[in-house]
Amino acid sequence: MKTADLYIRVSTDEQADKGYSQRSQQEVLLKYCEINRIQVRKIIFEDHSAKTFIRPEWTKLLNILRQQKNKTDLVLFTKWDRFSRNAPDAYQMIATLKKLGVEPQAIEQPLDMEVPENKMMLAIYLTAPEIENDRRALNVFYGMRRARKEGRWMASAPIGYKNKTQEGGKKTIVPNEPTASILTWAFKELSLGEHTIAEIWRQAKVKGLTCSKNNFWHALRNPVYMGKIVIPKLKNEESYTVDGLHEPIVTPAVFYEVQDVLDGRKRKTTTKIVAEEILALKGSIICPRCGRMLTGSASKGKTKYIHYYHCKSSCGYRKNAVQANELFIEHLQDYELNEVTASWFKKAILDEYGKEHQQTGETRKQYIGRITALNNKVTKARELLLNEDIDASDFRAVKVEAEREISVLECKIAELHVNKMGIAEVEKTLDSALLKLTDLQAMYSNSDNYQKRKIVSSIYPEKFTIEDLKGRTPKQSEIFNWIYLINSKLDRNKKGTNDGFSRLSQEVNLMVFEPPREGSQKLV
Repeated sequence: MKTADLYIRVSTDEQADKGYSQRSQQEVLLKYCEINRIQVRKIIFEDHSAKTFIRPEWTKLLNILRQQKNKTDLVLFTKWDRFSRNAPDAYQMIATLKKLGVEPQAIEQPLDMEVPENKMMLAIYLTAPEIENDRRALNVFYGMRRARKEGRWMASAPIGYKNKTQEGGKKTIVPNEPTASILTWAFKELSLGEHTIAEIWRQAKVKGLTCSKNNFWHALRNPVYMGKIVIPKLKNEESYTVDGLHEPIVTPAVFYEVQDVLDGRKRKTTTKIVAEEILALKGSIICPRCGRMLTGSASKGKTKYIHYYHCKSSCGYRKNAVQANELFIEHLQDYELNEVTASWFKKAILDEYGKEHQQTGETRKQYIGRITALNNKVTKARELLLNEDIDASDFRAVKVEAEREISVLECKIAELHVNKMGIAEVEKTLDSALLKLTDLQAMYSNSDNYQKRKIVSSIYPEKFTIEDLKGRTPKQSEIFNWIYLINSKLDRNKKGTNDGFSRLSQEVNLMVFEPPREGSQKLV
């Protein structure tokens, strides 16, 4: 009497779609063994794909067959696709089993391996499932590509989004707060080109972002955040983007600005400063003796820690941090606007805003002219291709580069329209900014360390010493220099009349002001 091991395999999708149950296979195999007087040694249940033989239960069975040779004559299964869906792997496994003295056999598709013609039937039985697998995979691939072309995101939601099923069963992605807002902030900050990616990432983590630095880098490169879906290159079809059905979290203009920063096309000024709250001026003040940057630390006193700004060189300079901070806050009073000065600043900025936006039309014309020139360039290249003066690869290179620049220019044109604020809106923004300048001391005191450093750098573009603050001599930025000059001039006029300011305004050639962009953290 022959001995057999019964191999019963089913995958989850097959069981759901076609009703291949383990119980039905077991019943058929046991019935076959009973009729043919075959002794059953083991019954192996497998729930795994047949694309390869790297399957947990099959691996265990093969090890047993190697250890216990001549204990089993047959390995029985219902059909050959239960055994394998990969013809080359199947032939190799049949040869392995034959060396172990075991014959694999499908009871519903029996083949006598001693008959050479039956090898052709075996090839058909094994190849048909493989073709079915390949066709199914190809249908899924083209189905997903078609969905991408329609603007659907076909994967797990990226950072800042979450998967959602709409009515009717369609799946999409929606912003996931607060991560989406943190990423929006990160894009806008990085687009300014003032900080390194590492610094923005660290600040984003403080705000609550949970992702690695590498994933953060990939997110900054992903067009999904500006509402675009990338269609990968396939055969002769070049890679391109389409409008997504999901909600973007950044504008295309900001996204392309970030790409310029990442590619090194936009100059960056790096800032890398970490300080305690009491050492907010760390990174802004220098040693009056040797000119080195002062650092900050705490020294343990009898009852508490005392913080100092100090020099690491041998000069030994140090200054009590509390006293230095109080001196700086007192110094800010010199740069606070009074109501009269604020009203004149507002008038000057509104006048300049009107002049600046007269140029918007000209800028728009320049962009449109450049787009027209690029389209003409592509047309000319196509003619050269048809005349066989250039090859297809050169034409594609010209076309791809032109399309990328056109896309950027179109975003800039759209941004010109978006940023075209009305006078009432600009006036509202100015009122908010000027209100902060009229109470600079309070704004500085109530800010966190990051905002304090922004305020310090806005007022003092260069480093300064504590002694400079005492003597009112640190070099200010241009706008705060005018504020200081105006305040000092008005102080000489006892009544602070408009006549005094009018005389001053003739001496001062007002700089160009730009209303702050949305999301900008600049002081003015």
